[in-house]
Amino acid sequence: MSAEKNVTLTSTTPAGIAQVPGAGAAIVLPARPEPLYLHASNTALIVVDMQNAYASLGGYVDSAGFDISGAQGVIAKVGDAIRAARAAGICVVYLQNGWDSDYVEAGGPGSPNWYKSNALKTMRKFPELQGRFLAKGGWDYQIVDELAPQPGDIVVPKSRYSGFFNSALDSTLRARGIRNLVFTGIATNVCVESTLRDAFHLEYFGVMLEDATHELGGERIQASTVYNVESFFGWVSTVQQFVSSVSAH
Repeated sequence: MSAEKNVTLTSTTPAGIAQVPGAGAAIVLPARPEPLYLHASNTALIVVDMQNAYASLGGYVDSAGFDISGAQGVIAKVGDAIRAARAAGICVVYLQNGWDSDYVEAGGPGSPNWYKSNALKTMRKFPELQGRFLAKGGWDYQIVDELAPQPGDIVVPKSRYSGFFNSALDSTLRARGIRNLVFTGIATNVCVESTLRDAFHLEYFGVMLEDATHELGGERIQASTVYNVESFFGWVSTVQQFVSSVSAH
């Protein structure tokens, strides 16, 4: 056994579902810690919270004091993944985080979300911002123009970090026979990781395209989520590897 500690075991043998009736040969996505089998028919690209709130100057995350300087690059990368997925016949699912205009869905003082949501905390600290962040129908809530959903894409609203909590995501995916989830979006260490962890516990194979995600908290935070996913909850790949694999297939 290796004396080196905290190193993820790797393999060249693909993981996942090799054969799907009627689907033909599997796509083999290069990933860490091992390659992953995908089929267009049982795979969805998950676009997590690519909203003005998280990716645009003047949005909630920027206003709350987090660094979003890398978000524009991530928008471009997510766009590349979306176009490749659509061309390959892979379902594209957008998650859209927010609440009703009265913030009833946010939970109120009886919910930990009321205390931990930085959007809610920022609006309480600066009353002039009340109603501005993540309210359905507002600019902050909207998906960024560059990644606007197209006909055939699916948009699933959510009210907490995980896209599976109190949403139609699980039933939407299962009704389509989807077992593989390819994750992109913001924030790597919050909504992306929360949704991917829940996906693991619900028996989905989750792979994160690390260069199509953006953290809140700095580069070490990004590295921590990459390590968590690679070692415990799923697989890690890149946009170029995903695009090349599905395009070649």
